[in-house]
Formats: sequence, C-alpha cells, structure tokens
Amino acid sequence: MSGPDGLSASGTGIMELIRAAGLRKTYGGSGKTVEVLKGIDLSIAKGETIAVVGASGAGKSTLLNILGALDRPTSGEVSFKGEPVFGYDDSRLAAFRNRHMGFVFQFHHLLPEFTALENVMLPALIGGGGLNAARERATKLLSEVGLGARLDHKPGELSGGEQQRAAIVRALMQSPEVILADEPTGNLDTRTGEEVFSLLFDLNRSMGTAMVIVTHNEGLASRLGRRLKMVDGRIEE
Repeated sequence: MSGPDGLSASGTGIMELIRAAGLRKTYGGSGKTVEVLKGIDLSIAKGETIAVVGASGAGKSTLLNILGALDRPTSGEVSFKGEPVFGYDDSRLAAFRNRHMGFVFQFHHLLPEFTALENVMLPALIGGGGLNAARERATKLLSEVGLGARLDHKPGELSGGEQQRAAIVRALMQSPEVILADEPTGNLDTRTGEEVFSLLFDLNRSMGTAMVIVTHNEGLASRLGRRLKMVDGRIEE
C-alpha cells in the first residue's frame, strides 16, 4: 500500500514510521481564525532524512510539533507504526514522546541550574530509568561528542556549539527512532553549525535514526535525502 508521497510500508523493504493524514491546524476564534496547516499528507520511513524549508509563517514549526505530538491538530491524524497517537490520553502521549521522539530546537532549552550531565540524564529519569544507568549512558554519549571534560559544567559555562551538542545528546538519550529538529543551527556561527550538522548526519548513519529538520540553510537541505517545501500551510515536494 503506497502512501501519498509514494513510500510504502510493505513490499519494498521500507519501514514506515510516521504517517500524517489530512493534518489541519487552526488558531483563533470568533471569526478571526488563521489556518496554519491546510491538509498535510506525509510519510516518514525508518532512517530517512527530510529537510522542511519555506518562508517564515509557512507552518514548518507547527507541522514539526504535531508530528512529534507536542501539539494536536485541529483535524487529521498522525500514526506511528500504524497506530494513531492522538487517541492517547495526555499521560500516554507524554510517554510516547519520551520513548520514541527526540527533539532539538534552535535554542537548546537546557535547564540552566543543571549540569550538562544532569540535563542529558533527564529523559531517562523521567522515563523511569535507574539513576546509575542514566548517568552511565549520559556520560558515554557526552564523551562521544567531545564533551567528556564538560560533564559538570552548567549551560552558561558552555559555548553555543557545546550547548547544542548537549541538546542533541539529550534528544538521543532514549534511543528515539525519530529526531525532530527545528532550526538546530539557526543560533550558531557557520563553522559551529557545520559541526552540529556533521554530528546529526553521523547519528543518522550509525543509529539509523530518522530525521526531520526544519531549516533555512539550503546547504543542509540539499544534503538530506528529501526536501519538502512548505508554502502557505501546504507541502510542495
């Protein structure tokens, strides 16, 4: 069975992770509604890398938030491995995000009062993991991205690139099958941004993690497997 963009979850060896069908998102009321998404159909396969580009206000971040179940659509559905996720209650939806999705934002959103190590441990602890196991995995991941000597530093003591690397590692803490990144290098200089890109690509190759990246960086977009352009709440592939 082929999806709206030609991907198939069966018969081709491609495993479909996420399917979005008829996504619409409207804000406002009392006759002043704004329709941000206007019927999005999208399929994301295991290990796939997708760039989402377009002008500001086209609906890119809204789409990413709904794909990751951070926000609910006004209508339409998102399924993960064939199971609709917006039928979940809030508790189960939070557990789903924690286990299957990793989020990276333009501003790292590290908690300023916690060290790099503590920030990275949080998803595992929230997910019910043991303290020692969380510390061991967080230490390993931080060391692999060159932050082994910065474990006890708080975000304010790290450079912008170090903060974003820590945020990416935090997103990977639960071994998610999908990374959703919203302008992950938009706050970084060119050289540091390239280092972050390289880290994301390495993770995709080594772990098979699917990535959907919202970016204004055409150089990055051209290096991803698929490029989706959003125009006025719709996708032009």
